[in-house]
Amino acid sequence: MAAHRRRERGRAQVCVGIIVILIIHNYWFLYVPYLTWLYFDWRTPEQGGRRSNWVRSWTVWRYFKDYFPIHLLKTWDLDPSHNYIFGFHPHGVLVAGAFGNFCTNYSDFKELFPGFTAYLHVLPFWFRCPLFREYLMSSGPVSVSKKSVSHVLSKEGGGNISVIVLGGAEESLDAHPGKFTLFIRQRKGFVKIALTHGAYLVPVFSFGENELFKQVSNPEGSWLRTVQERLRKIMGFALPLFHARGIFQYNFGLMPYRKPIHTVGMYTED
Repeated sequence: MAAHRRRERGRAQVCVGIIVILIIHNYWFLYVPYLTWLYFDWRTPEQGGRRSNWVRSWTVWRYFKDYFPIHLLKTWDLDPSHNYIFGFHPHGVLVAGAFGNFCTNYSDFKELFPGFTAYLHVLPFWFRCPLFREYLMSSGPVSVSKKSVSHVLSKEGGGNISVIVLGGAEESLDAHPGKFTLFIRQRKGFVKIALTHGAYLVPVFSFGENELFKQVSNPEGSWLRTVQERLRKIMGFALPLFHARGIFQYNFGLMPYRKPIHTVGMYTED
């Protein structure tokens, strides 16, 4: 099982490549209808997306969850008449806990949080990739834009959960085994949105997330970190240099290490 993020980037490139090939070879009867439809569908990632239970139930996601394995735990029952923001940490390289628990039908989410629908918010960049955006939305992710989060939290009667990986790309560059560096001091926008819509905040910590890969040393001030930060500001996402194990050997490769992940929602009431 290759790293999910690397796989997603590869699929995005393939999807864009398919569109380019169709245009170059003038298969207008294929790309014109799709691009026309894309124009009218452009805002869907900010309007709750378009998930598919069929895609979320693919057998590969069960193997994905069991590989590490991934566990979801809670400390308190939530009231489904309210909307919530799950502030997820740490980002890690893979964000396996967030995807496995909130974007597939093989986690214990429905049993632990009955009456709720979770929306994992990701970078808007991914929804600008033709074809790939359809695959991504089918698993449940939506844009992390302010408009998108507001749409999820504005549901009358409650029952929606916005899952936001607060540290984002910046936090992924500090995803080293045995170390937790969280970026939250400058992340205040989600608090303002929660206050606007009366949503409740739930800290979520994914133990084991940073143990899945080893990352090339990139301390603050190093030439590598400087390059990574510049690329992050240009592209909007980070490019950590990571490695782990192979398929048939454990010394080197891009498969994540088989380390358990425990994602815990730490909500309490006075």
